[in-house]
Amino acid sequence: MAGNAGNAGNAGNAGNAGNVANAGSGGGGWIFPDRIDLPFITETGVSTNRTTVTEFPDRSWTPDWYAWRLLAEFAIHGGWSTITVAQPNYANTGAEIDALVTMAKDERADALGEIFAQNDEFLSYFMALLNVTPNSHPNTCRVMTTASLIALQVAMYWKAYYKRPRPPQICPALLPPIQVPGHASYPSGHATQAHLVALCLESVLPASVQPMANDLTILAGRIARNRQIAGLHYQNDTDAGVRLASDLYNILDDKTSVPSFDDLVTAAKGEWP
Repeated sequence: MAGNAGNAGNAGNAGNAGNVANAGSGGGGWIFPDRIDLPFITETGVSTNRTTVTEFPDRSWTPDWYAWRLLAEFAIHGGWSTITVAQPNYANTGAEIDALVTMAKDERADALGEIFAQNDEFLSYFMALLNVTPNSHPNTCRVMTTASLIALQVAMYWKAYYKRPRPPQICPALLPPIQVPGHASYPSGHATQAHLVALCLESVLPASVQPMANDLTILAGRIARNRQIAGLHYQNDTDAGVRLASDLYNILDDKTSVPSFDDLVTAAKGEWP
């Protein structure tokens, strides 16, 4: 029966994480086979050619690695430790589990596609909605990736603080269709990330496309709710994530807290007519 461990192949469904390459994460990309008998470097004259490049150019930072640069600044100077996340509503856990059971019965089959696709990454959904790519709007994509990473870092702090068990640890029959994440439940990381991304994008969009701001919020809510349909989060987790995203946005919107992020938002605005 150990052969059933082959079901670990279902992790291949996380292959949708390949979409993260669209967000410039460095995943995927080009692959160039080179000849074994005649590598390109052996072509006449090419091995002695040199450029005058002296530093790694800013434009070559992919959104994910650029986000790590800003995360360090946010962690040191962002003032995120002033945020307080209220404790989970444990008294309502039974009713929330019942609601998740109903979701699993009524909605999970239809939602499976999105649940799988959004498990490891969902920024490509925002990119598709806005019709942007790392090539067309590199700084806008950096804003998204940075917001997502910052949200995840702070959410993990509070997950470790409250240590709330996941719904299937209380009701195993929920049996989520994807692996239960190896961290605590509260607050929802997906909710925090998606809603902070939406808020930051709203600050970037010009008046001509501001009507899409509501679409971004709805998309963020849909991403968060899919995690409940999957049986991974309580409604209380989602609500806390939405509030945390708002608190984080207020810090990022304070132009003195994380100056590099403010500069990034300004650059992203310049990408929109």
